[in-house]
Amino acid sequence: MQLVLASRNQGKLRELEALLGAMGVQVLLESQVGLDLEVEETGTTFEENSLIKARAVMEASGLPAIADDSGLEVDALGGAPGVYSARYGGLDSDEARTDLLLRNLEPVADGGRTARFVSVVTACFPDGRILQARGTCEGVITRAPLGDGGFGYDPVFLVPSSGRTFAQMAPDEKNRLSHRAAALRQFAQKWIEEFGNADE
Repeated sequence: MQLVLASRNQGKLRELEALLGAMGVQVLLESQVGLDLEVEETGTTFEENSLIKARAVMEASGLPAIADDSGLEVDALGGAPGVYSARYGGLDSDEARTDLLLRNLEPVADGGRTARFVSVVTACFPDGRILQARGTCEGVITRAPLGDGGFGYDPVFLVPSSGRTFAQMAPDEKNRLSHRAAALRQFAQKWIEEFGNADE
């Protein structure tokens, strides 16, 4: 089955392809089905925004669509940046948003820099069915960026069990540990319950 990805984020596309490909699912970009949508994320939760994006692309394309809404929740910042992770501080680059996050956490002691990445994956189908799954990955925020892989806040999000940031991990390791991987594992189980084997 084909799913249209409600995102232009190449990092998300690569992760979804790697994780869903094993289920026999082909992920297409909006551009591959002639779309170039700007969907306004008006929700206040990851669940709401993920559904808004998937539904908009499904309705515009007439094809099943999948969306991920994800972000970083930092405990010392009251859960910020949360659903505003991609627009944190109104800044327009990963580096600027990461710098702002580190500045805001400067006075916080190492033991108080706990955080988690959250991902909610939603698929909408033309027949009205909706599949949704949530995953998290617990970690801590470093005091400086480490590593040059990944995207977004990956260079400052350290996973204690590995001793490395997401940006220091090989893609296959990140795909095993990440919030998106956790969400997609749940999503895959729901898919099998709903459809049976993905390639039937």
